[in-house]
Amino acid sequence: MAIAGLKLTEGLSIHPSTANDQPFLEQLHHSTRTDLQLINGEQEFIDSVIEMQFRAQSSGYGSQFPNAMYFIVEKQQTRIGKVSVDFGPNEVRVIDIAFIPQARNKGFGESVLRALQQASTQVATPLVLTVDSNNLSAKRLYLRLGFVSESIDPPYELMTWYPTEQRLFI
Repeated sequence: MAIAGLKLTEGLSIHPSTANDQPFLEQLHHSTRTDLQLINGEQEFIDSVIEMQFRAQSSGYGSQFPNAMYFIVEKQQTRIGKVSVDFGPNEVRVIDIAFIPQARNKGFGESVLRALQQASTQVATPLVLTVDSNNLSAKRLYLRLGFVSESIDPPYELMTWYPTEQRLFI
């Protein structure tokens, strides 16, 4: 599945992540871990915990989703986010999607998810993701895009978007 060839709006593009993207991915992860920024401790200790979480997340994704594909999202050739996707035989799974703080709440995530819905429709499989149940803005977006809640295993909720038969022939 050539995700890099999917139609994106907002001047966005997606390309496979490379080793050169590692510093950006580490900074991006750091910016998403506001929960860990609240740890009572020296900044050096907090940074080491966030770095440890990044490594654990990376290896965890690799072992849980060995066929996953990792992409960088760019706007006008500037890196603004990432999306990790597993194209399995029965589903397309969004493993992770994140944007730098300056790119959040601007519709970029919606554009990427709509492109993934296109990919899911092309292969006639559901698009699946997991969201933190407390992340109300993300849940609202997913519901607006047609995702339905399948199950809740606190603190996470499994949501699925099903391509309709009508969408399969468009």
